[in-house]
Amino acid sequence: MKFKYLPSGWKTFYQIWSGQVVSLVGTAMSRFALMIWAYQQTGSATTLALLGFFNFWAIVLCSSFTGSVVDRFKRKHVMLLADSCAALVSVCILLLYLSGGLEIWHLYLLQALSGMFEAFQYPAYQASITLLVPRDDFTRAASLNGLAESSSRVLAPVLAGLLLPVAGIQSILLIDLATFLVAFMTLVAAKIPQPAGPASKEEKTISAKAGWDFIRLRPGLVGLIFVFAAINLFAGLTYYSIIAPMILARSGNSTLTMSWVEAALGLGGIAGGVLLSIWGGPRQRVKGMLIVTGLSFLLGDGLFAFGRSLPVWVLAGFISNMSVPFISAPNQAIWQAKTPPELQGRVFALRGMLQMVTIPIGYLAAGPLADHIFEPAMMVGGNLSQTFGWVSGVGPGAGMGLMFAITALCGLLTGIISYAVPAVRHVEQDLPDTV
Repeated sequence: MKFKYLPSGWKTFYQIWSGQVVSLVGTAMSRFALMIWAYQQTGSATTLALLGFFNFWAIVLCSSFTGSVVDRFKRKHVMLLADSCAALVSVCILLLYLSGGLEIWHLYLLQALSGMFEAFQYPAYQASITLLVPRDDFTRAASLNGLAESSSRVLAPVLAGLLLPVAGIQSILLIDLATFLVAFMTLVAAKIPQPAGPASKEEKTISAKAGWDFIRLRPGLVGLIFVFAAINLFAGLTYYSIIAPMILARSGNSTLTMSWVEAALGLGGIAGGVLLSIWGGPRQRVKGMLIVTGLSFLLGDGLFAFGRSLPVWVLAGFISNMSVPFISAPNQAIWQAKTPPELQGRVFALRGMLQMVTIPIGYLAAGPLADHIFEPAMMVGGNLSQTFGWVSGVGPGAGMGLMFAITALCGLLTGIISYAVPAVRHVEQDLPDTV
């Protein structure tokens, strides 16, 4: 069944989106501050990698059942409850810090809880967009969501970097809670349509399996999941886990340098998001997506590997994140167009679980690989320093730079190999639109 979007859909989308922009800035500020605090406490790349591991692993585990919840209940209520629970996590961190009892293991636990709530919020939000904007604008809407995330990456490190020395972590956590209230109130006021749910008790009983059946019977969609699982694995090994310790190690622990790199990543995402939202994206979404994937890894990861100064890191961050909207937005648009709205909660949750399962694997592997294999091997006189010193140099941070060189090659091969698979290359033509 095809659904017509509401005439006021774009207005509602912008209403929700604006609140999300504000909330994302607050969340990114607190994560940046806590990341710096955790690294200063331990000086270990493994610590930062484990923070991401627990967050993403909770998302993966919970996504196995959150889709059924999203499709069975009002999506607006699911988002409100998930956001409220996430705010309680921030309250817990604030109270622990003020009492002087905050420890690293607390952050692991609370990051896992935050991931669990995100597993409900994400599919509910994405499934709601399908009924708010026209099908031809799915790519544009997805790029605007990416623009919101990128904006937070620009503003958050700068604001957090300025506030940390003078006001401390507690002020940033309070700002995070204030931004949550803004997002909460915009969501309360929004009118979000709801697709028809299961009509009979029998349909409700089998509904949890429906999402899996829909995906597995469509090889093109299965192929897209494998593509993004590979992308996420490489991102988990580098961008998500070791970029901060690499920059800090190579800059003498300069939080200002790290802030500039984070800002460059965000500015790149903003530039890509603005360009894509104006343009609307290529007609051949898969082809454009895979070409950009290969070039993004080659140029972005490659420059992080070879770079040993702030200007090169800034350029690398800008290029790599400018490409993200051109990779993620077309993929999201394809799934929204090919998935019936009444199944989107289940399908999107399962898709997220399957393509993100590699992120915690990357997180879990990145820390030990960096701390115990690549970093020692790339120190002066290390086992790999003479062979690969020309790539990433030698000394602190060079081993992590070599890891970026490896993911640059792997990402390039992913784009090439994926385009050679007919089911992936022709997924837009092989599957009918359902919206």
